[in-house]
Amino acid sequence: MPHIDKVLMCRDCGNSFTFTAGEQAFFASRGLSNEPGRCPSCRSARKTGGSPFGDSYVHYGPFASFGGRTPRQMHPAVCANCSQMTEVPFLPRAGRPVYCSDCFASMRQATS
Repeated sequence: MPHIDKVLMCRDCGNSFTFTAGEQAFFASRGLSNEPGRCPSCRSARKTGGSPFGDSYVHYGPFASFGGRTPRQMHPAVCANCSQMTEVPFLPRAGRPVYCSDCFASMRQATS
């Protein structure tokens, strides 16, 4: 069965790209039955770990929290014990003390 060029939409950038007859024949020779979901530039950027959207696009990679899907959002706070600025992974609430890592560790050690 001869292959003909197909126009597909990229799932990352939303642009249309041509899945040529030659690419289709190559995919078929490798036993690949699915069509590509990304355009060539998004595919190459994904392989190299870069971004087709430039430096403004944040790519956290597989080492980010939650298996690489999203980074942990940190919130600034002032330690209730030493008054140093710190960041915590939860949203601080008024009236509840927040401690930096060192103060939290010393308080935890004192209670045990």
